[in-house]
Amino acid sequence: MTPADLIAVRARAAGLVARMTLAEKAAQMAQVDKNSITPAEVADLAIGSVLSGGGGNPDPNTPAEWAAMVGSFLDAARRSRLGIPLLYGSDGVHGHSNVAGATIFPHNIGLGAAADPGLVESVYRATAVEMAATGVRWDFAPTVAVAQDPRWGRTYESFGDDPEHVAGMGAAAVRGLVGPLPGAADSVLACAKHFVGDGATEWDTTRRVEWNDWWDGWGTDWHIDQGDARVDETVLRSVHLPPYVAAVGAGALSVMASYSSWNGEKLHAHRMLITDVLKGELGFEGFVVSDWLGIDQLDPDPYRCVVASIGAGLDMVMVPFEYRRFIADVVRAVESGDLPMERVDDAVLRILTVKHLMGLFDEPPPPPPIERVGCAAHRDLARRAAAASVVLLDHGRRCLPITEGPVAVAGAGADDIGLQCGGWTVEWLGAAGPITRGTTILEGLRSAAPAVEFRFEPGGEFEGGPFPVGLVVVAEPPYAEGAGDRGDLTLPRADVDLIERVRSHVDRLVLVVLSGRPLILDAVLDRCDAVVAAWLPGTEGDGVAEVLAGKRPFRGRLPRPWPAGERSAGGWQRGHGMAL
Repeated sequence: MTPADLIAVRARAAGLVARMTLAEKAAQMAQVDKNSITPAEVADLAIGSVLSGGGGNPDPNTPAEWAAMVGSFLDAARRSRLGIPLLYGSDGVHGHSNVAGATIFPHNIGLGAAADPGLVESVYRATAVEMAATGVRWDFAPTVAVAQDPRWGRTYESFGDDPEHVAGMGAAAVRGLVGPLPGAADSVLACAKHFVGDGATEWDTTRRVEWNDWWDGWGTDWHIDQGDARVDETVLRSVHLPPYVAAVGAGALSVMASYSSWNGEKLHAHRMLITDVLKGELGFEGFVVSDWLGIDQLDPDPYRCVVASIGAGLDMVMVPFEYRRFIADVVRAVESGDLPMERVDDAVLRILTVKHLMGLFDEPPPPPPIERVGCAAHRDLARRAAAASVVLLDHGRRCLPITEGPVAVAGAGADDIGLQCGGWTVEWLGAAGPITRGTTILEGLRSAAPAVEFRFEPGGEFEGGPFPVGLVVVAEPPYAEGAGDRGDLTLPRADVDLIERVRSHVDRLVLVVLSGRPLILDAVLDRCDAVVAAWLPGTEGDGVAEVLAGKRPFRGRLPRPWPAGERSAGGWQRGHGMAL
């Protein structure tokens, strides 16, 4: 799009802003959870956006039901007084991951290990197609945090700990979501998150906000997520800002503010960073959205939260429940002079300009066929992505690929779709078990090596032996956000005992680790002949199996150092896994 075209789009948007009432402007700035509003209320109030949070699924959770649910809100928005189209958003952080039956790709840490921007772009392009097929045209992705502390529960959402690497992968993800034609029916609005420095927060700096009851049952064990980034401006700009520069340059037209703080000041009300740096220095022309109830952490008084956050530069607020109160507070703030009308008009102009650029004001083109959700081509891509992400950490005694049997296979992670997908899969926290359609690592092994016998005992209680090869798959339980903050990254005692049991029955032992971050494996390294990091590979576990069976090579490189605890002072370094 040429500068002249952009000026014309803005002029159209400005003309519409001039026709809107103050209440309609406030409603465009509201993003509401789909369980808290009806299509009729969307039409009546002219709401700007609706979202499905983690687990915000229809019943039954099928692609067709998703399309019907989203369509009901989109159609309602067209019936509002001015017919302003609605943006529907969802967290498609590794595929259209709320939808049962969608293709679930490796989490970003695995894609970071694959270190292939072209692959990342293809993964996010497929994600966009599956989202658009259900009517969802806004993805709250990619996360471009430069995660520094692996104890953080969102480490797996980061491509790595190097800003240049994260910037390259994040820009590729944005290009994939937007696609070659930004206004096309399969183009999805990318959202770089969480601005800025959330990967730098320090342990035990998370502070529960007593007046925000969303924390009840969730926030008591959080230690670093939503914490305080205690770094100077030089570090913030050199380490944590570059991925946003790259994402904006690649076409991201929305940015989500971080729950976290920078040196004690909440990012949701940080005017210098949101307005001066992002919108000013970086020239960001899209809009800034809050996180779920993010502004509510600013002050016990909701009105003051609205004034502080929008005054700092937020354009759209993920309310997500009290949207009528939010609209009333914006109207009151403008009428009382606490919030300049110019700031509200700028916010709405940004939102409407993005909607125009996405083609939402035009006659809706047919979306991608619903059959594209979870289609064979996307699953093949996910299989290749999973294979490319696998890292060979330690290969002290050559026992890979697995070509002879019988093989003693143990560990629940070997045959569990939910464990290999991790968090943000169907539900916010994810879950173990057959939560969606896919192929487990064990199923993949039996397909990739049909001449080899694989005997599976989850608890490692084998009879007889010794077996030529044993394979143990240990897995972190699924988690998301601060629910995954974990102070101790050593392997749990139950996993150590499992490895010991299997070791007694086998000549050589291969350990596969399913995790959202590096784990400390010192207790078992001398019992293993090969150690493999498979991260959280998604629904296509056969991609991991094909590497183990020698059908594909080990290509993955560590996107961040793997700690070695006391076994080696140097630890595993970035690059190919190194034998200890």
